[in-house]
Amino acid sequence: MPLSASESPEVLRLIAEAGTTENEMTRLQCLQKLAARPDLSAHLKADLAKLMPVVDDWANGKSRAVADQSRAAENGYLCRFINSRVKPSGQGTPHPPVLSENSPLQAIWAYYRGRMLIWRVIQSGPLLRVKESRDAYYHEGRQLLEQARQVFPQNRVIRMYLGEPIPWPKDYPPHPAAPAWANLQREGLEKLADVIHWWIAERQLPDGQFGGGWGDDVEMWRWWAPALIAFEDPVINAAQERISNGIFQQPHLAKGFTSRLTDVEHSNEDTTDTILPMMHLKPDDPLWKGRALRLTDLMRGEWTGRNQRGWRQFKSIYFSVDKVDLSAQRAFDTVYHPSIIQPTLLYWQRTGDTNLTALLGEWLKGWVDAAARAENGKPAGVLPSAIRWPEGAVAAPGKPWWEPFSASHNDALYNWPGATRLMTSTLLLAWHITRDDSYLAPIRSMAALRAKYAGQSAAGEPGGEAWCARQMGGFLSDTLSKYRFLTGDTRYDELLRADASGYTQYRLTGDLKPLERALLKNALAFRSNWEAYTSEMRWTDRVISFTRNYLSYFPDAPPPPSPDILYATTTGDPGNPLVFPLNAVRWLTPPRELAALVTESSRGAFAAKLFHFGEKARELEAEFYLLQPGDYTLSLQPVSGPSSNQRITVKGPRARARFTLPPRSLCALQITR
Repeated sequence: MPLSASESPEVLRLIAEAGTTENEMTRLQCLQKLAARPDLSAHLKADLAKLMPVVDDWANGKSRAVADQSRAAENGYLCRFINSRVKPSGQGTPHPPVLSENSPLQAIWAYYRGRMLIWRVIQSGPLLRVKESRDAYYHEGRQLLEQARQVFPQNRVIRMYLGEPIPWPKDYPPHPAAPAWANLQREGLEKLADVIHWWIAERQLPDGQFGGGWGDDVEMWRWWAPALIAFEDPVINAAQERISNGIFQQPHLAKGFTSRLTDVEHSNEDTTDTILPMMHLKPDDPLWKGRALRLTDLMRGEWTGRNQRGWRQFKSIYFSVDKVDLSAQRAFDTVYHPSIIQPTLLYWQRTGDTNLTALLGEWLKGWVDAAARAENGKPAGVLPSAIRWPEGAVAAPGKPWWEPFSASHNDALYNWPGATRLMTSTLLLAWHITRDDSYLAPIRSMAALRAKYAGQSAAGEPGGEAWCARQMGGFLSDTLSKYRFLTGDTRYDELLRADASGYTQYRLTGDLKPLERALLKNALAFRSNWEAYTSEMRWTDRVISFTRNYLSYFPDAPPPPSPDILYATTTGDPGNPLVFPLNAVRWLTPPRELAALVTESSRGAFAAKLFHFGEKARELEAEFYLLQPGDYTLSLQPVSGPSSNQRITVKGPRARARFTLPPRSLCALQITR
């Protein structure tokens, strides 16, 4: 739709400039200049009045950030105006309000409304899961953006939403002396760090929040993990400390857990996602230990009780620091509930506290019992996603055991398989602490089912053995990889070669190809659409979700980013860091001009390959976490040049060593007895 020729040339110039710019503040300033002109028609003035509040919110939110305690998340300055009023045509009054017919601002209106429709689905699980809803929002959003593109073809951001990749603004070219894995990992690390630094510089407020609402902002650390846990970047560390401390100044956390009654996914975030990263950054700080153990007190109190089968059980999906919702539709323990006590679990992992062993054992044995039973259509040996309170029975009566909650409701998150990996990792941790093999029973029985149906193409009846087995690869390999690294037990190697990450496959076989494919996939994700990770991103818990939640539903989408492969390769942990992390090392240096591939991480030895991309030698320190106490020899062997050796003594859970990497030469670091 061309701009109206009835307006003055200067009016049309300002509108064209506003639509062409990719900078929200520039667009706002253009429209403000337009609004100040005395020669505007009444229709155009009325249209500007409808459009300007959204343009202003999109550009100016940070300068007017307010403390909104009404909700846990989705109420920050970046997104509070993209709310439930934004619906497809025919489902409600259009928002932003419709402009006058043939308005010269129509294409700009379409640009905002189109993006708002798309962002609603990127953020909302219920809208994303239900195809009809997803298609309605995305279809209209893309139609509107196509209208905007026809008027403003030079606006690259519009074209990005329509599937045209925007090249990344900065390249990290490969170095000819570095192996492929090092070049690809370095590219991923540097670009991830660039995105993190952008968010800290452009979005973070002095109190720590990032603009998405506290409950979403605190989740940022999950994709920061390669930079936050594997390396030491002072800017990133300080930003994490700001938000972790900042949220505990909020009134709803006065008693150590949220006072807002909400579901377990959302109620855990304010504490788990702030205490857990600080336990990595400041493992000896009594403040964070105390906050982790506060969750134990709450678990021992009203959150749990003895069910009718005699096991300790969480009573509900919905609870707060002092309330538990016992309504029948919410009275379930789920595989998501380990998230509530993840900091406690890390404390237990580090200390083996016997009081925690007793408390957590009473709870986890109930899950072992539920997995073993064939009940409500669930096959024996499969962990359910939900256990009903107070009966201790599998799922909800009269509903499929794998889908006790409506797919269109937020609680569909607790359908099977859901967050089963949280529970299997917790069971593995319990075995690691106690050496009680009963905790391994659900893991072993599910691995047996996965192996039994391997290679079969038939999907099987929903809820049956074959159907379950087909879906286990997505969560079971994480736990089996950790078990393999802990024990050296090879019985699940065939499953791991089929299901596990490229890093685990490399550790098992020495074949770099699966690892390089995974690192390449992540690097490709970070070669386009910088704006989708930064200036266009409206939801702080979806910073790396633009491709997965939106572009992947359309042809020729780039791969989604995978920070997990960066975390695994740099730390030696084959799984994620949320429950039972097995990170063997932290490189006490920023994630810049360095590639590190952990090749061995056991109680008695450590090994890694390192490549420093800088022009000069680089002195750095590393901290090692898995080595048992004793005396060791650390050797550093460059591909060319003399090796260096030093003795180190491990006296506790952490040991440090300092060494110097030569420039642009692959080095082998080994620690042995």
